[in-house]
Amino acid sequence: MADSVALFTSIGLSEQKAKETLKNEALSSALKDAVVQAQKLLGSTNIDKGTGTLLYSMASRLRDTRRLAFLTEHIAKRKITTDLQLSAALDYVKSHPQDPMDQKAFETACGVGVVVTPEQIEDAVELIIRKHKQQLLAERYRFNMGILMGEARAALKWADGKMVKNEVDMQVLHHLGPKTEADLEKKPKAAKPKAPEKEKEEEKQNNAVNGEVMMEGKTLMEQLRGEALKFHKPGENYKTEGYVVTPNTMNLLKQHLEITGGQVRTRFPPEPNGILHIGHAKAINFNFGYAKANNGICFLRYDDTNPEKEEEKYFTAIKDMVEWLGYTPYAITHASDNFQCLYELAVELIRRGHAYICHQRGEELKGHNAPPSPWRDRPIEESLVLFERMKNGMFAEGEATLRMKMVMEDGKMDPVAYRIKYTPHHRSGDAWCIYPTYDYTHCLCDSIEHITHSLCTKEFQARRSSYFWLCNALDVYCPVQWEYGRLNLTYTVVSKRKIIKLVETGTVRDWDDPRLFTLTALRRRGFPPQAINNFCARVGVTVAQTTMEPHLLEACVREVLNDTAPRIMAVLEPLKVTITNLPANAQVMEKGYKRLTPDQSVGLRHAGYIISVQRVIKDGSGKVVELEVTCATSDSAEKPKAFIHWVSQPLKCEVRLYERLFLHKNPEDSAEVPGGFLSDINPNSLQVVESALVDRSVSKAKVFDKFQFERVGYFSVDPDSTADKMVFNRTVTLKEDPGKI
Repeated sequence: MADSVALFTSIGLSEQKAKETLKNEALSSALKDAVVQAQKLLGSTNIDKGTGTLLYSMASRLRDTRRLAFLTEHIAKRKITTDLQLSAALDYVKSHPQDPMDQKAFETACGVGVVVTPEQIEDAVELIIRKHKQQLLAERYRFNMGILMGEARAALKWADGKMVKNEVDMQVLHHLGPKTEADLEKKPKAAKPKAPEKEKEEEKQNNAVNGEVMMEGKTLMEQLRGEALKFHKPGENYKTEGYVVTPNTMNLLKQHLEITGGQVRTRFPPEPNGILHIGHAKAINFNFGYAKANNGICFLRYDDTNPEKEEEKYFTAIKDMVEWLGYTPYAITHASDNFQCLYELAVELIRRGHAYICHQRGEELKGHNAPPSPWRDRPIEESLVLFERMKNGMFAEGEATLRMKMVMEDGKMDPVAYRIKYTPHHRSGDAWCIYPTYDYTHCLCDSIEHITHSLCTKEFQARRSSYFWLCNALDVYCPVQWEYGRLNLTYTVVSKRKIIKLVETGTVRDWDDPRLFTLTALRRRGFPPQAINNFCARVGVTVAQTTMEPHLLEACVREVLNDTAPRIMAVLEPLKVTITNLPANAQVMEKGYKRLTPDQSVGLRHAGYIISVQRVIKDGSGKVVELEVTCATSDSAEKPKAFIHWVSQPLKCEVRLYERLFLHKNPEDSAEVPGGFLSDINPNSLQVVESALVDRSVSKAKVFDKFQFERVGYFSVDPDSTADKMVFNRTVTLKEDPGKI
């Protein structure tokens, strides 16, 4: 180990980086070979840091090790001297896996021998600025300088980027002079011409028909369609950074295209051990949306390999939520559909010498510095016999596992492929007592279903190398894994384990309690699925993890409900009002106590009457229980300062008012909440109004029907409603209040 550390530090790596590199067996082996070869070519052990950096970058990014010596020679002989050239070189060898390599074409593609002089940079930038001079002078420093840089880099592909930027900055300064105070002011937004109402409505309807939701920027479909993402085309998997090309890769891709016809294929693969939450909404929109935007298909695949935690209600709820968000799976599949095939592939993996039976206990395998298995080199035939005994139930749980001979990107060695569990499976019953792990199952199910784009959240990036390794070790079609950032919200928890604690402690009623951010809870609270999809589109298809405030989601809800929710009268704190001078043929009205005082008259909203207090009636405790008023028509009295809402022929109902469940933004952060998330519950997160009054017109409303209670908020019919008593949940208030707890 000391020799390897010394070798790596000799090319400019820090001692810590050298030690980290050694944890990755494949990387350290490739880097050793590259450094030793470079030393031989140079006739010296002294390699400058620039060359060393390129060698390290090449070794870490190259997956087809057949090209290692070829690329090392070009770096050592200083034919490849920049990271830009190296990237072009890696792209070329990836897209040309066949032998022999056309060296002339390769060197042309990588800019070998191309020298860009300062004079050439100056001339090229001058031409580009001349082209945009009129707009540049008019907009000055508000001009998008990225246009100049983009065109300069395109014209000077192999030039030093820093030199190009310096030249652009210098020539811009020459034309415009230093920035003034006016240049530092924000650029005003151009006013958009308003389309006629009919035209806007037609546009809205057309977008709805096409399944698109118009946002302030691009629709979700626009973000996911074609060139909007830098994804490979079906069959061109080998062009993806990090993809491993084997001698059989091109043949397997050809077979893949014959099966799929070049169709985009994705999958949404939840574990059926809990309810989906707001973060899954982004995954659903991304997987189903990307397939839809590119005329492809998306599978709903249950990752059901852990029978101890799976229940029927989760399978059903997951399917319901996918369909509620507006997506229809091409097919519903299960990892368990492939149990026999996965077992046979595991046997083949052992036969090829890539897996072995290990007897280390689970606690020994935890963490990234687990001791090497003493059984790693046991004979293949012995592992085959022991694996068969595992399958036949001849070992206790934890007594044996099947492990794969590989190192993951985070340094973890030999992940487990199969473990023993004597728990009946939801679908296969007692047929199996060994179950595959995620690390083994996922990529192979993707391969079996001929998935083109395996879209995962960023925490699975450390498993990308194992994903490629396993498919290639078994010589089967290898899809491409792409990672994107998770979507998180503040003031909530989404962990299954923590939601279960909230339910068990009685803090919330169940997984669909409207104070949670599970999808079933959001549906129960009254959030329209369109609003959730709009929110995901507004967040965008980001690579970085995104943490959003709940009020941003609520804003999307208001946008949808403002256009779709019928408006009715409702009073949450009713007070009886008797009009003493109302004509006999008029109705008796009940109204909410708001803005009406003994000294101030008010109008009845939409009624055409103005009322004035004549007598206040109180009970024995001094509480106001009734008002006697006189009324006059609005055209015969002075216009009042306010109009209040009221209810005619009211229906008594229960209304539930929800606030945030947690007091702090990050209830799981021990620095912010030292006592843990259960100590951070907002005591006012639920208020129940049992005697609210609502217009009788809602009596026929169905569960989840949505209304705007005028001047109060948006409300949805709760499943607890009965024929005798309706229950409403407040979805959101009428106005946004991001600071409200």
